[in-house]
Amino acid sequence: MDDTGAHNPQDDRWRQMHLGRLMGHALRRFDTRVLALMAASSQAPLALSHLAARDKVGAAHVHLTRHLPLAGARLTELAQAAGMSKQAMGDLVDQCEAWGLVARTADPHDARARRIVFTPLGLDWLAAFRAAVAQAEDEFRAAVGAEVATVVALGLEIYAGGG
Repeated sequence: MDDTGAHNPQDDRWRQMHLGRLMGHALRRFDTRVLALMAASSQAPLALSHLAARDKVGAAHVHLTRHLPLAGARLTELAQAAGMSKQAMGDLVDQCEAWGLVARTADPHDARARRIVFTPLGLDWLAAFRAAVAQAEDEFRAAVGAEVATVVALGLEIYAGGG
């Protein structure tokens, strides 16, 4: 649209500047910053901070960190919460299990099922993740101002909740 509101077929700036694209860029920037903080964290388990520093930990690992409840979850529940396929989440859980972040345990409600739970090392990772997220949020507030950060957070919370 031009200044008068008329559609200009030659103006394709909207493709680069629409809200979805901006939110995607902001999310990638935020996650990249969190992972960089994790790589430098003295709170994160050393082996895992080295993996983060070598870009071996990525957005998928952040999905697992964000979505695995402290009480654990079945693979299907975890995949659904993270918006991933069961197979992709299974591969991610296998990798995180090899790193010692999570373990598969018996489900107390169904002997055939397994639950994914954080290990003690995984809980250390989660604590470092929490600290990194808090610092990245503080940096966001400093960059855009407290008022704007509050409005953005409230708007995203409403939008993400579907309301």
